[in-house]
Amino acid sequence: MADEQRSVTQVTKAIIPVAGLGTRFLPATKSTPKEMLPIVDKPAIQYVVEEAVSAGLDDVLMITGRNKRSIEDHFDRAYELEEALRVKADIDRLNSVRESSDLAQVHYVRQGEPRGLGHAVLCGAAHVGGEPFAVLLGDDLIGARETLLKRMIEVRQTYGGSVIALMEVEPEQVSLYGCAAIRPTDEPDVVTVTDLVEKPPVDQAPSRWAIIGRYICDPGIFDVLRKTPPGRGGEIQLTDALRELARRGPAEGGPVHGVLFRGQRYDTGNKVDYLRTVVEFACERPDLAEEFLPWLRDFLARHEAGSTR
Repeated sequence: MADEQRSVTQVTKAIIPVAGLGTRFLPATKSTPKEMLPIVDKPAIQYVVEEAVSAGLDDVLMITGRNKRSIEDHFDRAYELEEALRVKADIDRLNSVRESSDLAQVHYVRQGEPRGLGHAVLCGAAHVGGEPFAVLLGDDLIGARETLLKRMIEVRQTYGGSVIALMEVEPEQVSLYGCAAIRPTDEPDVVTVTDLVEKPPVDQAPSRWAIIGRYICDPGIFDVLRKTPPGRGGEIQLTDALRELARRGPAEGGPVHGVLFRGQRYDTGNKVDYLRTVVEFACERPDLAEEFLPWLRDFLARHEAGSTR
């Protein structure tokens, strides 16, 4: 019975919604999914899958839409390219090409129409079944040395229910996120979530603790999502379903806890933050930093002096 219980509560599956249109990055995303935009030399989506795998989530379901075929191709084998690199004995590049296809079992389901994050998660119900699962949003990259997902899974195993990642933001930013009303627990990095508000006005935010794109969801959320009416923006909001679960006890799919995250997070959801992410990743790469950092310092000095030539 103990082994059966562990198999039910163990988190091994991840849902990654990738059906968005990426309108903030047009015209680049007219034919290229925003998730495939490179962070130096690796598409953003690969970092997200690597994070899932490092936390023990080796079964990944991507919720896709139209014009997302290149994502599927990226996580598939590229035999002609691999053979060409093998003939050239270019082993480093060959391994980098194979890496994405060997990461995890990756599955795909199409979201027929853009009805919000909650609807995208609901599209994964048949694949997930009655197991708890993770949701990772591709706009948020978590530092490679962070263990946020592992910690969230631990909290799920301790408290049951669902777990969300929370990060403290500046007051003027709360209206960009879902924000949580929280109550402390005996663990300094864990809180009980008592309420959630999607993108509240600054003066109505319950706290400065904002939901970032990492969730561990109890399977009971699917029944809630099926009954959740469209909310903000006319979309089915995952936040609204979690808000309902926060009011419930363990027998009904609740409660909801939050992990207070103070580590490194990169936002790639808009142009400026995307550029910051690329620069930071480049500066942290040993194979690039030695050449890139001196150039960057020189560029900034020339920029401040009024010349970039």
